[in-house]
Amino acid sequence: MESIPLREAGHEWVLVRPLHVITGPPSSLALINRLQSRYIVADFTLRLIGTGNAFVPDGRLHSNLIIDDSILIDAPPTTLVALRNAGISPAAINHLLITHWHGDHIFGFPFLMLERRFISDPDAERSLHVHTRRGGSGLLGQLCHLAFPGNVEHMLDGRVTWHDEDEGVVGNDGRWKYIRFEVKHEPLVFPYGYRLEHKTGFTLCHFGDTGPCSAVSEHAATSDLVILEAGVPDGVHGSGHHTPSDVISLAVESPSTQFILTHCFWSAEGDDERVPVFPENVIVAQDGWSFK
Repeated sequence: MESIPLREAGHEWVLVRPLHVITGPPSSLALINRLQSRYIVADFTLRLIGTGNAFVPDGRLHSNLIIDDSILIDAPPTTLVALRNAGISPAAINHLLITHWHGDHIFGFPFLMLERRFISDPDAERSLHVHTRRGGSGLLGQLCHLAFPGNVEHMLDGRVTWHDEDEGVVGNDGRWKYIRFEVKHEPLVFPYGYRLEHKTGFTLCHFGDTGPCSAVSEHAATSDLVILEAGVPDGVHGSGHHTPSDVISLAVESPSTQFILTHCFWSAEGDDERVPVFPENVIVAQDGWSFK
């Protein structure tokens, strides 16, 4: 593992990059220098365990993020692979935050539950808190029944604590408060973003899949760190995603906010002429990057 220290004294914040992941752009060092004064106050771990869009571009799993090795945002089809690559047991997940109902964000849920039942938590010692929109528990139950009838759906009541709430404060684990808000994506999949407020006051936003909208602009302007999707190239309009030009506009609007791009449409393997040079407060993530 390659570690770049953020600071030598006090809490040591490091950017950890597995050697098999292509080294990030020069802006990664700028990110370290830019954020050290803010990150030093909030002791947490952020792992980008997947950074691709629905089409899993070369070198990228489906977009997936985990905080403190216990708070998982979305459960895409590649979740188990991503957790295994990160060395995290599925049983370690205490909270699952669902952003919306497209398959690249929820189809890994039955596999996550199946693994917990038979491998990492066979004695049912760990409970999973699942945060979804109203009625989400029923939909995920149906998904489990379709995927593994008789093996998974019956365990959901005993092993899962459901939090089916549409907006507002939807959870608080003592370290993080979870706030859900509506964003702009396909209405049929009930798209939401999450604002996570650390007990120290540090604020992280994950917008899920969304195009530009007032909620994104407002939360970006008041957050320390934003996980933002870049799902489609310029010229694709009305898709409910951010294009590179949209990313640049938002970053310019909120110059004091640091943005990390995920759900990327381009490969991790090399340059893509469709991807511009982003402002200094934007960094393109790669699978396996961790911020501690």
